[in-house]
Amino acid sequence: MQTLRLFAKDNGSFQRAARIIRAGGLVAFPTETVYGLGANALDSAAVNKIFIAKERPAWDPLIVHVTSRQMLETVIAKPPAQFEDLFAAFMPGPLTLVLTKKASIPDIVTAGRQTVAVRLPAHPAAQQLITASGLPIAAPSANRFQHVSSTTAEHVLADLDGRIDAILDDGPCRIGVESTVLDLTGEVPVILRSGAVTREQLRRMLGHVVIADPNAVWRQQEGLPSPGMMSRHYSPHTKLVLTEGSEIALAEAVQKLCKRRLGALLPTEWKISAAEAFDWGQWEEWSTLASRLYAGLRWLDRQKLEIIIAPLPPEQALGGAIRERLLKASGGAMLAGKIMVPGS
Repeated sequence: MQTLRLFAKDNGSFQRAARIIRAGGLVAFPTETVYGLGANALDSAAVNKIFIAKERPAWDPLIVHVTSRQMLETVIAKPPAQFEDLFAAFMPGPLTLVLTKKASIPDIVTAGRQTVAVRLPAHPAAQQLITASGLPIAAPSANRFQHVSSTTAEHVLADLDGRIDAILDDGPCRIGVESTVLDLTGEVPVILRSGAVTREQLRRMLGHVVIADPNAVWRQQEGLPSPGMMSRHYSPHTKLVLTEGSEIALAEAVQKLCKRRLGALLPTEWKISAAEAFDWGQWEEWSTLASRLYAGLRWLDRQKLEIIIAPLPPEQALGGAIRERLLKASGGAMLAGKIMVPGS
């Protein structure tokens, strides 16, 4: 299969992409978070192509993307009371809600569960594609399973060229990490994945909000409750080592590992020498660091290193989402001195 590269600025690109979706094909497209790999959410055969292209297991569910309240109501059953305030405040935007699904959504989308993850993306290209297709679009991140997510068209093609019908290219994604996922199907809302809608924002609106246990062992044969729930995810091919979030801790780790071919996600103002350094941005400017996270991991992965090293942001604001991604990318790291070493 030859992957067609369409550009959002070109006349006719959205209609061509929409025709592919309506015909049961796969189109990668940008959202404000990361690039998604889309198929008609109502077509089981089309959705199955996503799993084949990504080599993704069937127990890992997908997010359904819609553009309007009317389209949303074709996907979900009656929403709970908290839904209205969340919809008004954060949708469209980087918030995914897990709700009870309607029978119109095939089980392959939801890993056999009676719940569905739904989102209204804010990116104009995503909105235009969904509107042109006239269908809800099921879409996980547009990358190979468990690999680093894609925030540019080049990232998508590096993983999926020849495996999908087309990519709709509209430049880099603004936020750079996946949406927050909030489960509203229980008595208390549960954050299943951190993102740009922060736990602080959700707690201010909803009061009591629970954070899913990152060490929980999900029974995969029953289907995961949401994407992004595995202990290892978003991972470069190169071994990733994490340090505490300070210049001193990173410098000590670099010194300890100096005999290895080492690369680093390096905050701009930190004066540390590494074999290869990716200029990550100013420390504590979490929106910049989030937007450059996956680009940095992918760039370092191409440098033929033995180890990639990165400092961990604190669990606050968007820093918490970056922290979650790095911990998963390292495979569930555990603290060992001042270095977070996978599998220790």
